Amino acid sequence: MRVVAAGDNFVRPDLLESALRSELAAPEISTLTLPWPVEPFGPVGGVEEASGTEDQVIEAVAGAEVCVTQMAPFTERVFAAAPSLRLVAVARGGPVNVDLAAATEAGVTVTYAPGRNAAAAAEYAVGMILAAMRRIPDSDAELKRGRWRGDFYAYSEAGVELEGTTVGLVGYGAIGSRVARVLRAFGARVLASDPHTDEEKLRADGVEPLPLEEMLPRCSVVSLHARLTPETRHLLDADRLALLPEGAVLVNTARGGLLDHRPLPELLRSGRLGALALDVYDEEPPPPGWSLHGAPNLVTTPHLAGATRQTAHRAAEIVAAEVGRYARGERVAHPANPEVLESTA
Repeated sequence: MRVVAAGDNFVRPDLLESALRSELAAPEISTLTLPWPVEPFGPVGGVEEASGTEDQVIEAVAGAEVCVTQMAPFTERVFAAAPSLRLVAVARGGPVNVDLAAATEAGVTVTYAPGRNAAAAAEYAVGMILAAMRRIPDSDAELKRGRWRGDFYAYSEAGVELEGTTVGLVGYGAIGSRVARVLRAFGARVLASDPHTDEEKLRADGVEPLPLEEMLPRCSVVSLHARLTPETRHLLDADRLALLPEGAVLVNTARGGLLDHRPLPELLRSGRLGALALDVYDEEPPPPGWSLHGAPNLVTTPHLAGATRQTAHRAAEIVAAEVGRYARGERVAHPANPEVLESTA
C-alpha cells in the first residue's frame, strides 16, 4: 500500500509517518510538507482552510491509495487526477479542506479526527476568559513599557472574578463540555445553548440549557464553541450582541465567522462590551486598517487555541489508526462520507 503523509509545520510529516509505521506492516510512505502555519491557510480550488496547491497534491498522490493530511486541498480536480486514491484521512476536527461531494463521486472515503485538540482548545478558552476578565494582557504590556499601573487596582479599573459569575457557552461539544467542567470548578454558574446536545446531558453536567436569545441577557461572560456552518455564520449578529448585559465579556476561540465583527469596535468603545478576546477572525490574518486596531479592552492571539504538541501527536495517531482499520478491512471510525462505505459494503 502506498501512503502519502502530507504534513505541515505543525502536524509534521515525520509525526504522521511514525504513527503510520506503528499501524502498518512495511508501508510505502512518501511525504510532502505544506507551508502552514508559516503561511496562513485559505481557500484553494473551492475548499476552505487549505495549505499548498492542487498541483502539489496531484503530484504527491500520483499512484497512492491513501493520503493522511491536515491541510492539503483535496478538490474535484485533485480527485479527478488521482484514480488510485481510496482513503483521505484528515488530521483535524472536520475535513473542511476536502470537497466531500467530489470525494464521494470518486469513491474515496474521507475520515477526520474529532476531539484531537479538545483539551488544548478548552484550556485556551478558559485562559482567554481569565485574561479578558482580569486585564492580564493590558497590565503585562504596561509593565513591560516601564509603567507601574497602580490605578489598575482602583475599583473602576479592577477586573471581576469567575466565582459566582454566570457564563454562557454557545456550543457544547467536545470543547464546550470541557470548558464547562473547568468553569464550574472555579465556582461559575454555567449556561449553554446547543440545539444538537441533549438537555438531560447538560443538566447531568450541572449546566443549564437555554435557547440562545434567553441565555445571552443572563450572562456576564459568553464563550463561543460552535461549528461554523451556513446556519451558524454570524450566529452572534448585531441583534444578538445587543442582548448581552452592559459590560459583558465575549470570547471567541472557535471560528471567526460565528461572530459578526462589524458592531464590535463601537461596542467596545462605548463600554457595551466590557472586554473582547479573539483567537479567530473573519479574515485571517486581519488586514491592515483592521477595524478593531486600537479598540480598548481587546485581547487577541493568532489562532493558537489548538496549538499544543500533544494535539499534533494525537492528530497523527487518530488518522494513522483510521489507515490501520482500512488496511485490515475494518470499518473506519470517523467517516465524513459514510455513503461511500455503504456503496462498497
